[in-house]
Amino acid sequence: MNNPLLTTFETPFQTPPFDQIQTQHFLPAIQELIERAKTEIAQIKSQSIPTFQNTIEALDQAGKELSVVSGIFFNLNSAETSDEIQKLAREISPLLTEYSNDILLDQELFQRVSQVYDQKDSLSLSEEQGMLLDKTFKSFVRNGAKLNQKDAEKLRKIDQELAQLSLKFGEHVLAETNRFVHFVSDESDLEGLPDGIKEAAAQTAEEKGKDGQWAFSLDYPSYIPAMTYLKSRPLRRLLFLAYNSKSSKGDELDNKEVIKNILRLKNDRANLLGYRSHADFVLEERMAKSAKSVMDFLENLLEKAKPKAEKEVAELEDFAKKLDHIDRLEKWDFAYYSELLKKEKFELDDEILRPYFQLEKVIDGVFQTAQKLYGLTFVPNPKIPVYHKDVTAYEVQGENGEHIAVFYADFFPRSGKRNGAWMTSYRSQYKLENKNLRPHVSIVCNFTKPTKTKPSLLTFNEVTTLFHEFGHALHGMLANSTYQSLSGTSVYWDFVELPSQIFENWCYEKECLDLFAQHFQTGEKIPAELIEKIKKSANFQQGYQTVRQISFGLLDMAYHSQNPEEISEIGEFEKSIMQKTELLPTVPGTMMSTSFSHIFQGGYAAGYYSYKWAEVLDADAFELFQEKGVFDPETARSFAAHVLSAGGTVHPSILYKRFRGRDPKPDALLRRAGLLVK
Repeated sequence: MNNPLLTTFETPFQTPPFDQIQTQHFLPAIQELIERAKTEIAQIKSQSIPTFQNTIEALDQAGKELSVVSGIFFNLNSAETSDEIQKLAREISPLLTEYSNDILLDQELFQRVSQVYDQKDSLSLSEEQGMLLDKTFKSFVRNGAKLNQKDAEKLRKIDQELAQLSLKFGEHVLAETNRFVHFVSDESDLEGLPDGIKEAAAQTAEEKGKDGQWAFSLDYPSYIPAMTYLKSRPLRRLLFLAYNSKSSKGDELDNKEVIKNILRLKNDRANLLGYRSHADFVLEERMAKSAKSVMDFLENLLEKAKPKAEKEVAELEDFAKKLDHIDRLEKWDFAYYSELLKKEKFELDDEILRPYFQLEKVIDGVFQTAQKLYGLTFVPNPKIPVYHKDVTAYEVQGENGEHIAVFYADFFPRSGKRNGAWMTSYRSQYKLENKNLRPHVSIVCNFTKPTKTKPSLLTFNEVTTLFHEFGHALHGMLANSTYQSLSGTSVYWDFVELPSQIFENWCYEKECLDLFAQHFQTGEKIPAELIEKIKKSANFQQGYQTVRQISFGLLDMAYHSQNPEEISEIGEFEKSIMQKTELLPTVPGTMMSTSFSHIFQGGYAAGYYSYKWAEVLDADAFELFQEKGVFDPETARSFAAHVLSAGGTVHPSILYKRFRGRDPKPDALLRRAGLLVK
């Protein structure tokens, strides 16, 4: 078989040849590339005396082709999957896990790494080389290199099972999301729903063969507006129950036992490696360092936020009772009455703003913001193959027209794409033989689709999501490390959200909004009074939102910092942990754990706290931009040099201090969220 994955990619910038790749190419390619990578490892082991160059650097360079091809495969499994790809993932995942374990449990290889590590003080290494050596040695130790043979075999078995369970969890959530659709035939049930959303619902129904009806799904652009605007309380309740009971119904897509098995295996793995819990294992390599410091951080924030959150909920309940005489505020009421209250308090709602946020113009605004800060230009390049017709590929150029990166943008929901928004890479940046190989970076979102009469018009929340993911993309695109394993977003997990979260701040600045916020019909710039209202409403229900995020962080830490044998029933356990952050009545039959993909499918296990942790960094860092000017070139250059380009070459606390001149001050976050008691 002529396999395009096994030859040099003859595409612009050696991007993946998506127009040639077929599903059946992946398995033979990955099998072949594993063998090639094993040959590279054997070559490292054949060197007589281990050195930094022939062992540590060579290990970082080994398996590059395998890394690219497996990256293509698993990115497609998230963004454009099929039954065939999911079946293949269950076959490919164990092969990659076995290959990884073959390296990290290879005693001969570990001895070579240890020999170099033991000499590190006499090797005159650069800061980045020192970090690579340290990270390489730790990756062996933290993945079982010091285990005896019997325990090493146990570890291999655990890793294989975990890889399969993680895939299974995600498949269940996607299938549950895809199989739900609710049709409405009586237009009076849609009272309150904006015309654009109604048109999109009619279009979805038409696509599903139900002309003259309206369809609602669990995709964000359908579910969120429905919960926000539908006056019909029974319909909101129906959608809420469907969304919040995903993979928890005791059927073939149920994830409760999957979660128990994941937790048990992670705990067994941590114990095998000498750690009390999975959280202890994870946090050893984080800025937070320990479960105690994470819990102290979250509890301290909860203490500040909860009184404000309780006042906000009481105010909303009072508002809802006066408006509609409801007996008590339920979870399916929250978004609906919040939007009405926000409109009353600030004369602002998403539908007033939406006409000013046409997707194409927001994308242009993101690009202009990156241009003003970092001198980047984005040129669409139709010659770069893409994996779906909705994807656009751009060539990213620097101030002097030099090639910086390839950027893929994929914005709309479809059945083969998981929910949410994320950034990923098809190739990370690294340097080899005096060449700086530039990265291929992608962002994947699920935004409001265009309809027959209107372009894609975003909510303000979707605008901030786009800026957030683009902040991650900048971290990948501006990477400038020698070694791939230290490049771009390869940083401590509680530091990785800084570039994304800081970029959201520009959405609230007039200088930035003036670049792109124009009415899609009249071309009129967003009025200054609307910008003022956006800024004034930024702290609306911030106490509630903070407590909500803390609740997810606490649940994650509870799952991963204690013995899973003590968790007999997932629903009861979740309820017991969420109790102290619960601000509205618990809804029987709902559960978030069974679709909590961040921690059971993504990489956020014992790391969900990092969103709030990084908010401290981003609030503190953005205050410097506010002091100097949001487009101040010197501050932007410093942030690019010390944060975006540096990747994981230096400990994040040192990088942050180099940018800010000091450690971060938590008060910045409290100030921004309106939680600082004056």
